[in-house]
Amino acid sequence: MSDPKTIVLSSDHAAIDLRQAVARHIEAKGHAVRDIGPNSPESTHYPKHGEAAARALAEGEADLGIILCGTGQGIMMAANKVKGIRCGVCSDTFSAAMIRAHNNANMLSMGARVIGEGLALEIVDAFLGTEFEGGRHGTRVEMIEALEG
Repeated sequence: MSDPKTIVLSSDHAAIDLRQAVARHIEAKGHAVRDIGPNSPESTHYPKHGEAAARALAEGEADLGIILCGTGQGIMMAANKVKGIRCGVCSDTFSAAMIRAHNNANMLSMGARVIGEGLALEIVDAFLGTEFEGGRHGTRVEMIEALEG
């Protein structure tokens, strides 16, 4: 396992169960979890949950973030509007490792209506277990950051 980290988690109503399974899994791996909800199955708006997790991460309240909604797409789009956030949607372990290794992603998004719990936990492990390679990839990440203005 990589060094223990604090992971901020959030989702919309469609992904509460998967988010809670991810939280238990992360804690079992020795990481700290900051789960900012929601905990009610009532319909809610994914942009506010993506933004809340992204702001917590950008403000240094966590080392990495994991967010979930039905597809993972909408919540990822909201999170990526926060300066300093590099979030990718992953439905496979290779992509989860590559967004860390090559893009220095600090946030992972997944779709609870797209993948099952077993695969989600494998994706989480790939994301958390991969470090940024730097080098030529560092130049590219700097180019991405420059787009933020």
